[in-house]
Amino acid sequence: MSALETAERPETLRRIAIDPVTRVEGHGKVTLLLDADNRIHQVRLHIVEFRGFEIFIEGRPYWEVPVAVQRLCGICPVSHHLAAVKAMDLIAGYSTLTPTAEKLRRLMHYGQMVQSHAVHFFHLASPDLLLGFDSEPTRRNIVGVATDHPEIATQGVLLRKFGQEVIRMTAGKRVHGTGAIPGGVNKTLTVEERDTLRRDIPKMTEWARGAVKMLEKLHLTNPNFYNRFGEFPSNMMGFVNSAGEMDLYHGGLRARDAKGAEIFDHVDYSKYNEVLQEEVKSWSYMKFPHIKSLGAENGWYKVGPLARVQVCDRIPSELAEAERQNLIAMGEGKPVHGTLFFHWARMIEALHAVEVVGQLLDDPDIIGTDLMSDKGDRREEAVGVIEAPRGTLFHHYRVGEDDLVKYCNLIVSTTNNNQAMNEAIRTVATQYLTGREITEGLLNHIEVAIRAYDPCLSCATHAIGQMPLQVELLDADGALVHRASKNMG
Repeated sequence: MSALETAERPETLRRIAIDPVTRVEGHGKVTLLLDADNRIHQVRLHIVEFRGFEIFIEGRPYWEVPVAVQRLCGICPVSHHLAAVKAMDLIAGYSTLTPTAEKLRRLMHYGQMVQSHAVHFFHLASPDLLLGFDSEPTRRNIVGVATDHPEIATQGVLLRKFGQEVIRMTAGKRVHGTGAIPGGVNKTLTVEERDTLRRDIPKMTEWARGAVKMLEKLHLTNPNFYNRFGEFPSNMMGFVNSAGEMDLYHGGLRARDAKGAEIFDHVDYSKYNEVLQEEVKSWSYMKFPHIKSLGAENGWYKVGPLARVQVCDRIPSELAEAERQNLIAMGEGKPVHGTLFFHWARMIEALHAVEVVGQLLDDPDIIGTDLMSDKGDRREEAVGVIEAPRGTLFHHYRVGEDDLVKYCNLIVSTTNNNQAMNEAIRTVATQYLTGREITEGLLNHIEVAIRAYDPCLSCATHAIGQMPLQVELLDADGALVHRASKNMG
């Protein structure tokens, strides 16, 4: 039964509404319809706010776009910055970058992977995993983690700080920098900056690997819970390089089905609209992409850490690949689909990102001064794609002869994960919802399923602290049966 299935005779069903949901930019809610036997008939994640970023980018000069679009997000602005500038490289006539420029962009991007994965896992997800889904809500936050696990909390803060410093030294600022420009970059990395970052690599590697081991231990301690929570089969998509390895900055699109069989491979991302299609639903402002060849019902997919570690053949860094093999082994030859595996995969990527940062800092090109490539023929249309922390991010632009943007289409990571998040909510509701009594712990189970995707509309708002949430259970006549809420003010 699809999470988006239209329920028959909805007037006979009970309705649960979670409004607002957490970890989404703006307004969103979840609705669940249950029958008298407490069977789930429908689950929907509604995104009910419209920001229209694609529209107000139109009419702007193309060189403004890489700086403007990163205002979508304060956590992963580098992703939008780089996806946009990759498109604008081609619009402006730069088909290749100098080695120094490309490596500095990669350094910027992998620094962002470290800081974004660190803030999500340690600040937003670890309270559930370390303190318990049903633990006292006033303690189930980063303060509670710092009280009970001060060393882990400190490591999370310093891992994030390291990633932010990489961004600052390559983009000019920790948030909303301007380091990447069409044709290259506008800032060198000094020897002093390189050496400062180098000194921290061993410690960051140790801490990132420790987080991976912590997650592995959780899964091994209670596999029936951690491996099965929110488990559902799905297609998966992500970048791979020409050798089939994970590459978070550049590559071709690869998709596999729920059993691991190939759907398509090494697709040029500029032709994404030949393999993907976006569908619109009347009840959400967020679109529903799917793989064209499979159709809307069967072609939806997930992106992000759990997809990426399973669509690639290997991770091109020693420690992260070894940890990936441990995760893959949990599937006993088949892909793993439990929702909580996202966190394990996320921290494997954080470890990989630290390793890549170390490799780049050891490369002589990283302190080079040849920052701009030679200019060639200008283009009117281009696509820039990058693997953002939350998944594959598409930027598609057309620019007129007057240098003004005529068309902009953005498919952000959370949009790619839209139906997968709906399925996760349905699965968790089916596993844990009784229909008789709603507890705060139940609310948090649903939040945990959404939170695993680190979702964002217009690429993310991250609420740290109090998060308002209310669930109401109504009978078939619409009468209130039970209400539970938290942090409603």
